[in-house]
Amino acid sequence: MEEVLAAVGPRLKNIRRQRQCTLAALSEATGISVSTLSRLESGQRKPSLELLLPIAHAHQVPLDELVGAPPVGDPRVRLKPVRRGDSTVVPLTQQPGGLQAFKMVMGTSRSRPDLRTHEGYEWLYVLGGRLRLVLAEHDIVLQVGEAAEFDTRVPHWFGSTGDAPVEVLSLFGPQGERMHVRAKPSGQA
Repeated sequence: MEEVLAAVGPRLKNIRRQRQCTLAALSEATGISVSTLSRLESGQRKPSLELLLPIAHAHQVPLDELVGAPPVGDPRVRLKPVRRGDSTVVPLTQQPGGLQAFKMVMGTSRSRPDLRTHEGYEWLYVLGGRLRLVLAEHDIVLQVGEAAEFDTRVPHWFGSTGDAPVEVLSLFGPQGERMHVRAKPSGQA
């Protein structure tokens, strides 16, 4: 912390000089006295938010640039896809138990129903292609933008219609954790 604060003064002086701005001109723009600005630049005065905000505004630079804030870490999530034949499942949640999210791309070879049952509740949203969902006696084809939710204790199967791969977002939760989606009824714009 001390190193970061010690580097602020020289950084302020460098930014001011790059902009060819005098201490007097910066004082006029910020309302901070010339002596206070000089002491900030020389490290004789510790920087505070009350002093740095007007300086950042006057120089039109982010506050992070004045204080030399460390760069933000990489926000990307490193997903580990699992391939099975011509299908790929990408787990989107990292913690075990509770609600789980998956992105699935199912190839055309996954087009023959093999109904299963298990504890839980599933919500499916079609991102691309056409999804065939067999749920007990129902055999439904969902298009892009359509969703379905069901109790997984009911015999079910889903996959490609067989004519092209299908891309699906799946949310799966333990029994009783239903997902609720509000959507307009079919045929309404």
